Amino acid sequence: MSGIFCCALSGHRDLPEDFDGNAVYDDLEQIIREGYTEFLCGMAKGFDLLALQCLLDLKRRYHVRVVACIPFRGQEKHYPPKEREIYRELLERCDETRVLSEGYFNGCFLARDRYMADECDLLYAYCIRTKGGTAYTVRYAISRGKEVRLYRGGA
Repeated sequence: MSGIFCCALSGHRDLPEDFDGNAVYDDLEQIIREGYTEFLCGMAKGFDLLALQCLLDLKRRYHVRVVACIPFRGQEKHYPPKEREIYRELLERCDETRVLSEGYFNGCFLARDRYMADECDLLYAYCIRTKGGTAYTVRYAISRGKEVRLYRGGA
């Protein structure tokens, strides 16, 4: 591989208690070793922020670029205080922030998901349901001819 290869992240907001974050770290490290150098994160609670934390840890050892793709300005305002603090800390450590809309609108999360799927070469996703935003994003990425790799860790 040569050039910039982009991986987008998508996953459910609610993670089971036994969700294996180490498996996400290992999967992302493998993706980096395959030559992916840019990562798009939708900044949602759950899988997105966990994967982002893994990537930011991996940045200590690998030259990768992390882009926060925020569906609307103020996305984190309704997060619980602890998650809002984590969100802001992680956001500060991203290499770039792309705010896709100044305000919330019906469908803004799906617009963000389509944007990331359109921009990426690979979608790495935690998807165990057939309905919802992550399932939509996986189907959309496949329809656009993108490679999709599903998390298969310990959960």
